[in-house]
Amino acid sequence: MRFSLILTLGAFTLAGCEQLGLEDPAKAAAARDAEGRAVGSGCRHSGRPLEDCYSKNPKQSKAAIFSGWRDMDAYMRENNIEVVPAAPGTRKKATDEPPAPAGEAAPAKKDGASSEPPARPKSSGKQA
Repeated sequence: MRFSLILTLGAFTLAGCEQLGLEDPAKAAAARDAEGRAVGSGCRHSGRPLEDCYSKNPKQSKAAIFSGWRDMDAYMRENNIEVVPAAPGTRKKATDEPPAPAGEAAPAKKDGASSEPPARPKSSGKQA
């Protein structure tokens, strides 16, 4: 009787391991695979090449990215869905010059243009 009570309490205790922060390896692997597929399908929908997806997401599995990309490609072809390009201004442009350290002014550009935005004209104080 006492043994069955201990066994039952032990089973209930072990059933709550997820609440202790212990991750189930199968669930973690399924989550990583699903995330990789989502990344791949998003890359295909935005028209990015597969190689760019790999380089922008090095922590994701290449097999999962490819699987998501391939599934989205088939879906888009089947339903005649066009590529949706990224909105302008969402990508950072690569510059030849490294960013200036904090507190220092950025060096002037080679063509003589300033790296700062143009100053706004001062208003006369009247509101329209």
